[in-house]
Amino acid sequence: MSTDTPAAPETGAHAEPHTETHAFQADVQQVLQLVIHSLYSNRDIFLRELISNASDACEKLRFEAIEAPALLADGSGTAADLAIDLLVDADAGTVTVRDNGIGMSRDELMHNLGTVAHSGTRRFLERFAGGGPVDAQLIGQFGVGFYSAFIVADRVEVTSRRADSAEAWTWRSSGDGQFTLEPAPAGTPRGTAIRLHLREDAGDYAQPWKLRSLVRTYSDHVAFPIRMETPAKPAEDGAAPEAPTLETINQAAALWTRPKNELSDDDYKGFYKHLTHDFDDPLAWTHNRVEGHQNFTSLLYLPAHAPFDFQAGRDERKGLKLYVKRVFIMDAAEQMLPAYLRFVRGVVDSDDLPLNVSRELLQDSKQVERIKAALVKRTLDLLEKIAAEEPERYATFWEAFGNTLKEGIAEDNANRERVLKLMRFATTRSANAEDRVSLDDYIGRMAGAQEEIYYLTADGWNAARLHPKLEALKARGVEVILMHERIDDWMSGYLHEYAGKRLRNVAKGEIDLDALGSAEDKAKHEEAAKAAAPLVDTLKAALGEQVKDVRVSNRLVDSAACLVLDEYEMSMQMQKLMKSLGQDAPAGKPVLEINPDHALLKRLEAAAGDEALVGDYARLLFDQAMLAETGALDDPATFIARMNRLLAG
Repeated sequence: MSTDTPAAPETGAHAEPHTETHAFQADVQQVLQLVIHSLYSNRDIFLRELISNASDACEKLRFEAIEAPALLADGSGTAADLAIDLLVDADAGTVTVRDNGIGMSRDELMHNLGTVAHSGTRRFLERFAGGGPVDAQLIGQFGVGFYSAFIVADRVEVTSRRADSAEAWTWRSSGDGQFTLEPAPAGTPRGTAIRLHLREDAGDYAQPWKLRSLVRTYSDHVAFPIRMETPAKPAEDGAAPEAPTLETINQAAALWTRPKNELSDDDYKGFYKHLTHDFDDPLAWTHNRVEGHQNFTSLLYLPAHAPFDFQAGRDERKGLKLYVKRVFIMDAAEQMLPAYLRFVRGVVDSDDLPLNVSRELLQDSKQVERIKAALVKRTLDLLEKIAAEEPERYATFWEAFGNTLKEGIAEDNANRERVLKLMRFATTRSANAEDRVSLDDYIGRMAGAQEEIYYLTADGWNAARLHPKLEALKARGVEVILMHERIDDWMSGYLHEYAGKRLRNVAKGEIDLDALGSAEDKAKHEEAAKAAAPLVDTLKAALGEQVKDVRVSNRLVDSAACLVLDEYEMSMQMQKLMKSLGQDAPAGKPVLEINPDHALLKRLEAAAGDEALVGDYARLLFDQAMLAETGALDDPATFIARMNRLLAG
């Protein structure tokens, strides 16, 4: 369509140009087809949308009946009797969603169902906008949920009678851009009944078990009872057969919306089991309501143990369910919690969140970020409370999820100090790997001259506690944190400072251990280094490019040698792990530190002049140190042959 117009005649030197304003036009049939076939990715959603609309109809009646009680008089009689019924006729291939709510007049059927994106709920709220907040739990907002019915139905009939009217009308459409309206029979009950004539490929929705499953998934906590007919029982002993009855198939109550002082521990435990299908009680929970610029409720649980498939679900996290006004929207653990808190289970229910039109996706916004920050804070608060008040229960949590929580050191810079406070580690004073302390406990018993927090990473508990690099520290009575889990090597790359004290890996760089000892110890080390200078030169020549340097160690007491990397180089365990995953790892050359007082070094020194023997001893030292560091050698056969030669010679 062209918008070119003839130039307006000028009336002066600065005449304003003539501008036309036009409204967008839409091909209604095409828009309707897009809504039906392209908006929703999961056709199970149709029942959630229709039940949400029915819930809104009941809620509107409940709200309007506060001022006009007569609105309830022509139906069931009280707000407590409001309900939503699902009726199935498998033979006819129909599903009916029926409510006894406010109903619709002829004009409302025309506007609400005949105008795409016309939300009756939104218009209802706008009517009361001037009078302050409306205490009505209304769900709809976009005006397109009804059309999801055409995903599974090729024909839809809507019969409705408004609560304040005697007239009832039936709306029919095949989703082709046209609809018909005609009067419904006299005596039509108040409310709305939506009958879906299912498509051939949607026949499974005519099975009661399927509808029950969808209700449990999406609408279990809708405020009104959702009922289905139970099959009629056959006649027995000539008696008349029992008529079908309506059975409530949803909980019709959201525990998290109730005040905490009304709930017992058993209530919380029971809901946890219903939510997670876990047979055991939760370890702990926290229940909070936030009101202000954004209103939401959260009920978060800490499980007592990890599910069997827990570690397999890092990239597709579930367990934190998002509801909007008690209607399930999605598993939102990925959007609402960082990965290192993926063990949390529970629900978040918001009064208003930025969803896409199909209400299947959560859009990024400051609201979502604020909720996420609040949930992280609540979870860390709960963990800190348990750790401080119930250390035995916290030990249970740590056994199940400690390694997962460690990921937060790298992933959550804003809360790194809080996460570090929750860490628990074995140390050189631990009786076993399960005997763990916090960093605060470690700092509280640091030696007088100690200014840094010392730690060591190793591949396993025994490799850590017996590591040669701990010998001098143990001799000086210095406690060292032993990080022996697979994740620890990766995590240690993000360990810098805690409570104003530097964290230092004793396996990397040069450490001034003499500062922890006496002046006499320092003098002895300097004297030993000077005396061993020829031996150091011999080893450098024998090992050549295998090492970056050779030096006398102040770490060793009983062992002959150890390998040390520069402070910021990737550890050998990490290099090994990266290679096993097919990744390139920057391999830095290690420094060989030696203990010149060890018998093996004395024997090497005595072999000076025999180049072959010196070479064997030097490479044996290097391989032994590599075994202590990584637990493996690239060429074990050569190592064994060399060791056999030395033993036999």
